[in-house]
Amino acid sequence: MALLQISEPGQSSIPHHHNLACGIDLGTTNSLVASVISGKTTLIKDDNNEAMMPSVVYCGQGKKLTVGCDACHYAQTDPTNTISSVKRFMGLGFKEVSEFKNCPYRLLENGNNVLFQTAMGDLSAVEISASILSTLKNRAEGALGGDLMGTVITVPAYFNDAQRQSTKDAATLAGIKVLRLLNEPTAAAIAYGLESGEEGIHAVYDLGGGTFDISILSFSKGIFQVLSTGGDSNLGGDDFDALIIEDCRKALDFEKFNASQIQTIKKLAQIAKETLTTNDKAEFYLDDQHYQITNAHFELLAEPLIKKTLLLAKGAVRDAGIEMSEIKDVIMVGG
Repeated sequence: MALLQISEPGQSSIPHHHNLACGIDLGTTNSLVASVISGKTTLIKDDNNEAMMPSVVYCGQGKKLTVGCDACHYAQTDPTNTISSVKRFMGLGFKEVSEFKNCPYRLLENGNNVLFQTAMGDLSAVEISASILSTLKNRAEGALGGDLMGTVITVPAYFNDAQRQSTKDAATLAGIKVLRLLNEPTAAAIAYGLESGEEGIHAVYDLGGGTFDISILSFSKGIFQVLSTGGDSNLGGDDFDALIIEDCRKALDFEKFNASQIQTIKKLAQIAKETLTTNDKAEFYLDDQHYQITNAHFELLAEPLIKKTLLLAKGAVRDAGIEMSEIKDVIMVGG
């Protein structure tokens, strides 16, 4: 894959071979860090040889936050202090996040911000995200053998100014210099090697764990031009899981789930959703009660969400001023 060289204003065009930089995909469900090692783009793995790190932070008693796989272990035993999908809270006010369904966390309104009440104190989404970024930064510096000069961080194309600024603030808190924020669909186009393919118009349909982006890109003479973007910063895999959670609640006649049950069923719903990818049905037990869902029923539940993504996609095509027939191909990515 060809590397795109991006120089900042006033920066010399002569390569700085001793400057270390990396790219971070700060995801709703999982996060990654990569860099160029020996001329190749390389995912940097942890001590367990895992590149993908769950975007989960445990804020239990102690002086240090626990991040990643180790944090996941506390999800059922201490659910209110185990924060996942924090990206969905970035840059949002209390009124917006109070509408989230099946939220197991204790939330406080603090002006325009939302705070998580945890055993380690009241923490913002920025502070929790900073711990994820800091963990990835340390991993990268350990692998590269030196301090990072800067980092490129991906964000949903549809993130507003407040959400983008929150991401920058989290990076600053983690001791990271942000070279730039890169829209996730553009990053996907580069990752899939479109810059070495045919010229033309491409669509990137990016349905992630917590956000949906649709971008229409034009590639010509080695340059990507974003013709239009669309999406929803609160539509993703979590919402498909929520459909199963709500269906289970009704089927098993629960009035509502407690915090521990929510964390348990969130994981069970995710597994069920993935099972339905290749099977006609999925089933699990919650508190000794049996629940089953068929592929056909799940598709019926998910139809409004799918239609919403397609409506946003059509809007992006319209905003780009092109016809559907002009799109050469569609890249489908997500998590």
